[in-house]
Amino acid sequence: MKLYGALILFVTLSTACGLRCYTCTAADPRSCTDTKSCAVIFDRCFSLPIGTDVVTKGCQNSLLCVVGVMSCCEGDLCNSAVPTGSSVLLLLVSSALITLFL
Repeated sequence: MKLYGALILFVTLSTACGLRCYTCTAADPRSCTDTKSCAVIFDRCFSLPIGTDVVTKGCQNSLLCVVGVMSCCEGDLCNSAVPTGSSVLLLLVSSALITLFL
């Protein structure tokens, strides 16, 4: 029973903290390490190529995501060059909790 309570707590906290996205304007998309908690109106992260060798990343509203030009995604830190996000973190935390309590 404690396990379910802990899982509910983690899911609630990750939802309450809001969306987090990488934010930068850089030539190398992998060099973007700054993160930002998005305002409530923003529900997507985006990556937008500017010219041939510059990329800008940040928070965006789903209504403003332009298909083909701007790459939008859902989930914390989903606009990185390296796969990360809350789903990986939640999987690791739940695995650790199951190991501890079982």
